[in-house]
Amino acid sequence: MVKIVADTTSGLPRELLKELGIPLIPQIVIFGEESYRDDTELDTAAFLLKLKASKQLPKTAAPPPALYHPIFEQALKDGEEVVVVAPSAKVSGTVRSAEVAAQDFPKLKVQVVDSLTIAGNLASLVLVAHEWARAGTNAELIVSRLNEWIPRGHIFFLVDTLEYLQKGGRIGGAKALLGEMLQIKPILCLQNGQVEPFEQQRTKKRALARLVDIVEEQCPKSTEAHLCLMQADAIDEAEALAADLRSRMKLTHIPIYELPPAIVTHGGPGALGIGFFVA
Repeated sequence: MVKIVADTTSGLPRELLKELGIPLIPQIVIFGEESYRDDTELDTAAFLLKLKASKQLPKTAAPPPALYHPIFEQALKDGEEVVVVAPSAKVSGTVRSAEVAAQDFPKLKVQVVDSLTIAGNLASLVLVAHEWARAGTNAELIVSRLNEWIPRGHIFFLVDTLEYLQKGGRIGGAKALLGEMLQIKPILCLQNGQVEPFEQQRTKKRALARLVDIVEEQCPKSTEAHLCLMQADAIDEAEALAADLRSRMKLTHIPIYELPPAIVTHGGPGALGIGFFVA
């Protein structure tokens, strides 16, 4: 058997992971001198409260390699192989942490996959990998299939305010002020594993409409596209968007994932996105 390992940047619900038996590795969130695991010590709701009250942007850190040790020890004991489906190495040090941890288990077969993505699409990759593993697929074939899927993934998202991008040094203060005055709502995308600007809309209403257009233009009308939504403190908008897309795309269910702290640090409250895989 193959054990699939996820981490909190996927946004997968803890209850679902526990039900499926998928181990979860946290990211570390740092406010000043205090650090928190975002799986047991700081959930997104608590993180948002601290973020809104903080004058300085918090920092995030990849999980220490030692956090993988109990999972790897159990897999070795159970005679399993391990596939770690990790967030893009261009935005997180998680890949490197998993690789370092694997070096401490020379008798255990561990493969670390750089998914080149984050959030909802990472969640989809974890879930399909788990399905393959449960069906008896070996580790080599799981990794091969994941590497075929990865280039087909697309994520587009918008932020409710430019404040957090400005705090993170992504745009200058003057541009942030001008953007707020003009109500410019940037749509961002994930390309080659890192965040890039896609286009700008003058209002949030237009930006939301554009997300719908993008899905209709690019996303296959099939469950195989694994269309999903991602949100941070924007559940009402996400649910309305999901209802619209279910009707347009002829789907019965579109999962909505809560964006994890490591992503909300830069996107801020109100961030909302879509993810899918093309054929």
